[in-house]
Amino acid sequence: MVRTVVLGRFQPFHRGHVGLVEAALKHAGQDDVMVAIGSSTAETSMRNPWSADERQAMIQAWAASACRPEDQARLAFCHVPDINDPPAWVQHATTFHGKGTLLTSDENTAVLYEASGWDVVRAPLEDRRDREGWRVRETARMLSTVGDDDAVRTVLAPSVPESVIGWMLEHDALYRLSLLQQGAVVG
Repeated sequence: MVRTVVLGRFQPFHRGHVGLVEAALKHAGQDDVMVAIGSSTAETSMRNPWSADERQAMIQAWAASACRPEDQARLAFCHVPDINDPPAWVQHATTFHGKGTLLTSDENTAVLYEASGWDVVRAPLEDRRDREGWRVRETARMLSTVGDDDAVRTVLAPSVPESVIGWMLEHDALYRLSLLQQGAVVG
């Protein structure tokens, strides 16, 4: 068994991430897919508004609505804290997600893992501009005080799966964005 690893911050879990997890499930065949949630202990900010547990719950909400039960069962999760030391990152992250094959659409991450001897599968970037995390968060922040759930669903639907939007509304995970710093945080 060779584990396929998908690494991301998932702030929030959006349609670009859906493509990565779906590609990882396909690549892995019948083997497990480890979803490694980065920045797991980051201080709450506009860049990191949701905890690792909340991000995992978002992914699980998506999987429950979009994946076959046997594929849901193949998804495993780990939370990886930041160390802000790129040369040591792969060794650090591996202690959490284990060894395997990395599936990524991020070229810098691919190069870092390849330099550490990992097999890397590059997934194509699709609609990257509309699926950048900071754009999704900024859109969500603008909607954070809108009291019309249907309007929120309509505006976020092109970039965030319906099941994740539903989870965010149900858990009041959008409102906190209105309490964080004002203005877009790129990155």
